[in-house]
Amino acid sequence: MNARKLFELAAKADKAGVTVTRIGLIVVLVWIGGLKAFRYEADGIVPFVANSPLMKFWYADPDHYQSHMNPEGKFVAENRAWHERNHTYEFAFGLGSVIVLYGLMLSVNPWLPQVAAVGSFLVFVMSFVTLSFLITTPETWVPALGDSQSGFPYLSGPGRLVIKDAIMIGAALVTMADSAKAYLRKR
Repeated sequence: MNARKLFELAAKADKAGVTVTRIGLIVVLVWIGGLKAFRYEADGIVPFVANSPLMKFWYADPDHYQSHMNPEGKFVAENRAWHERNHTYEFAFGLGSVIVLYGLMLSVNPWLPQVAAVGSFLVFVMSFVTLSFLITTPETWVPALGDSQSGFPYLSGPGRLVIKDAIMIGAALVTMADSAKAYLRKR
């Protein structure tokens, strides 16, 4: 097969690409949103929420989270009690419910593309909020603990988690446009 044939074949993959993108968004949103019901995941988002001027008001004590962080997989009763008083788990459950709802909105595209278009727009907005954590959350950058590679541009584990939302912004725009076109064709 020559190069031109390969490019012609690749050019026809756009519809499959949109479908795979939509399925990927749905899986990520439902899975990650669903995990917010579990305490380890709720504990993990505390630095993002506590440092966000858009969200910190949901917590009872956002300024003292650092001394109550639980490593993934470790149970510390005192920290768990603090997170309960802080409303960490209620907030995470609510946020997770919203994220799952966005995933479900995208999944109704074949029947209600207008709902899927709105869901994609909401994912687009949500991703901008998530990317704002790179500015508001100190834990997104490698801390200065003696290594010369710290601070910007060195993303920590939480920073690498956040930066993936740059892809979600693009994916949400693609699925929003596709759903809006489907809605307009139906009309």
